[in-house]
Amino acid sequence: MKSRIVATVLLSPAASIFGQASPPPETDTSFIDAAGRAHVTRVVPVPTTVSPEAQEALAHPFPDVADTDTLAVARAKVDAWQSGAATKALSLYPVNISQSMIAGIPVRVVTPLAIPAGNAHRVLMNVHGGGFKVDSGSFTESIPIANLTQTEVVSVLYRMAPEHPFPAAVDDAVAVYTELLKTHEARDIAIYGTSAGAILTGEVAVRLKQLGLPLPAALGIFSGSGDMSRLGDSQSFFSLHGLAGHLATPLPLSDPEYVGSTDRRNPVLSPIYADLKGMPPTLFVASTRDLLLSGTVNLHRAFLRAGVDARLVVFDALPHTFWGNPNLPESKEAHQIMANFFMEKMGAGPP
Repeated sequence: MKSRIVATVLLSPAASIFGQASPPPETDTSFIDAAGRAHVTRVVPVPTTVSPEAQEALAHPFPDVADTDTLAVARAKVDAWQSGAATKALSLYPVNISQSMIAGIPVRVVTPLAIPAGNAHRVLMNVHGGGFKVDSGSFTESIPIANLTQTEVVSVLYRMAPEHPFPAAVDDAVAVYTELLKTHEARDIAIYGTSAGAILTGEVAVRLKQLGLPLPAALGIFSGSGDMSRLGDSQSFFSLHGLAGHLATPLPLSDPEYVGSTDRRNPVLSPIYADLKGMPPTLFVASTRDLLLSGTVNLHRAFLRAGVDARLVVFDALPHTFWGNPNLPESKEAHQIMANFFMEKMGAGPP
């Protein structure tokens, strides 16, 4: 029986009155109705288990207002945010950035200021996040990793929905990977992404296996999912900001504009239904207030059932893709964990 959690959450005195017509409840309540749905009111303090910087971010009030921006406006806003976030990331992780084309697909090439001789033949391929509709990560997902691994990162600027539904993004990423194989051994390539890019990472790996192409040395699935046929439990009660901001009623199924007319249990679209045996070593990263926490841990378990070297790191209290804010101590820790995993699996020594 399906359940839906309806929660009123307080993070701070400011958050308790922000956007509220009347004072919210100050007590914890829980009620299961006749349909098995959970109605929960929970007063949640700012956690002391995270850094002061993270505590401040978690206590920031967001209005409980639905986003009504058109796609064009949303893309313009995200592009502006990504540009500003890139400037912040570059101040911490200096790299060189250029734009290029690989196999006819636009890419960002993010290159460390110095590449050790042992890393010159290696490359990391990023597929960015953004709900399959915007680019919310081609800079922020690539800059820290390129710097920390001292390895070139190629971020694929794949075609996006709704103009280009599945499998356009997968096809673009596969085309770039296939071209990289002409100049790199598979053992010298890793593929990773965040959010929609994490979902794409699993999809691309399954498609590469179907095509009989050599698989990369490692995968990074950072706050993702492998099942487009149903929502994970965490999507019922977290927003993009965790316990803050507008909590829309979850759609019965996820990302209809990306999925299009494809069977939602197609093993490429939903890798949890694929034969995952032989998948590369994979690092999964999420956080406890991540709306894709369920999707991440469920896919991690599927990889384990298939006998894959699959590791899971879950950060406490933080929201979806918190590492997009490079100034948080937890973001620096997460980026270092990611970088260390790639260097280990690609046979690279520490920088």
